[in-house]
Amino acid sequence: MILFSKELHVTAHNLTDKTATRTIATKSNFLIAGLSAVVAATIATALPVVAQSTAPVAAAQPAAAPPAVVQALPAPVAAPIETLAPRGAPGSFADLTARLQPAVVNISTTQRVEVGRFPRFGGGNGGGGATGPNSLEELFRRFQEQQGEDGRPVTREATSLGSGFVISADGYIVTNNHVISGRDGQNAVDTITVTLSDRREYKARVIGRDSLSDLALLKVDGQNLPYVQFGNSQGTRVGDWAIAIGNPFGLGGTVTAGIVSALHRNITGGGAYDRYIQTDASINQGNSGGPLFDLNGNVIGVNTAIFSPTGGNVGVGFAIPAELAKPVIDQLRNGGKVKRGYLGVQIQQMSPAIAASLGLPKDRGEIVAGVESRGPAQSAGVQQGDVVIRVAGQEVTPDTTLSYIVANTPVGTSVPIEVIREGKRLTLNARIVERPSEAVLIGGNEREETAKDSKQGTQPGAEAAQKSLGIGLQALSPEVRAQLRLPESVKGVVIGRVDPSSSAAQEGLQRGDVILSINQRPVTTPQEAADTVTSARKAGRDTVLLLVQRGNNPSRFVGVKVN
Repeated sequence: MILFSKELHVTAHNLTDKTATRTIATKSNFLIAGLSAVVAATIATALPVVAQSTAPVAAAQPAAAPPAVVQALPAPVAAPIETLAPRGAPGSFADLTARLQPAVVNISTTQRVEVGRFPRFGGGNGGGGATGPNSLEELFRRFQEQQGEDGRPVTREATSLGSGFVISADGYIVTNNHVISGRDGQNAVDTITVTLSDRREYKARVIGRDSLSDLALLKVDGQNLPYVQFGNSQGTRVGDWAIAIGNPFGLGGTVTAGIVSALHRNITGGGAYDRYIQTDASINQGNSGGPLFDLNGNVIGVNTAIFSPTGGNVGVGFAIPAELAKPVIDQLRNGGKVKRGYLGVQIQQMSPAIAASLGLPKDRGEIVAGVESRGPAQSAGVQQGDVVIRVAGQEVTPDTTLSYIVANTPVGTSVPIEVIREGKRLTLNARIVERPSEAVLIGGNEREETAKDSKQGTQPGAEAAQKSLGIGLQALSPEVRAQLRLPESVKGVVIGRVDPSSSAAQEGLQRGDVILSINQRPVTTPQEAADTVTSARKAGRDTVLLLVQRGNNPSRFVGVKVN
């Protein structure tokens, strides 16, 4: 389970609320490091590193020649044995820790949470029920003791803990957005208190928040504060030393060390900021927002999440790399708003089935599942079904996704886009615009009802499609269109049934899905679908590419094996 480490605790009457951890992937065991007040934990802060220079070891002196006559000698005094670290490893992290730890802070937040709500229950005048100690009325009365007058809810103060680090002498502090977010994950908490390593406390205010990158910038009214700087995470390599400093489980400044285990790790299913540094430096609940340091004392990441089947550290932690965090923080500091590039396309990764259907490698490029009307991509000539292989001179790969490249391209920039369309390479030019707000991008369409069974065998090509793809097809008649509530602009063939043992079933196709095209050729009848599959088989392809739409949701590509 992936958890983001901030924990929530209701302080009144020893009432502990559930841990305020945000699940990132429902099928993953990842936690955002966060802890309840009882086990308050701050986000992992970067570990200090060992001094870069080590005192040279004195050269060994040649042994004295043995005496000619053996004499009784006094027992030698045991000299301390000097233990040397393996070549390339630091002998100690103490000097680096002493230098970096003062810039790492604990962040505690408070908010009013509703303990419970129950309607007032008037007793004694109606109902005529039992009035004993176990009666329903007595139970309601006990509930009312937890309510204010007229059934108003009773609230308690809840606290949560996290970590952060100072980036300027005048008090700018970096942390995770989820550390300072309320229980709803949207609004900020009521109060934020920052505690330095010397136990000085400051009230902090929010300068800016960015939910997409899970970063936030705070400000305290301090002067001459110790601070650290962002480093160049692009130069970080797998196997490099890493140090985390934070406040796990409310234990105060804690330093852990490890190595960089992996780079560009995807833990949330893709996106512009799903590009984490993985480390085995111990990160636990409460470490969220803390820094991950290299041996030069530079911040190479912001500790954010851990993978854990139990909630505790198992040596798999994740940090937002500095190359992504610093531009966001700089924008928050300068204007409080983050601007990102936007192209206006819906994309899918190249699964093995999709790649096989197109005759392309599976680890290069991403396929365009949809193009936004009047968006930059449409203006540039990008079409549904294009495989984008390069943008602005950067190859599109699983590590460097289209979303990442576009989001980090300055707004207003004109960039070349290389695509493969029907086996041919094309170069288009698009002007990057500013990404709209999340509220604008999130659609509210719900899944629609599927079509009812129809007679498949009476339509030419239906039987052939059933044999070759394992799906029964029918034309999109006005009746079926009405049942599926599809607009007139949607044209294709409807899936009436799916063979449970077919490749189509394994890919998630369902009755009521509409196939818009096969191998990027529009199909409007079962016969056209069957003919297209037959052509693919003659060309030596064992997989075909279907463009499928479900209800009014965005269409997507699916690779299906041919029987």
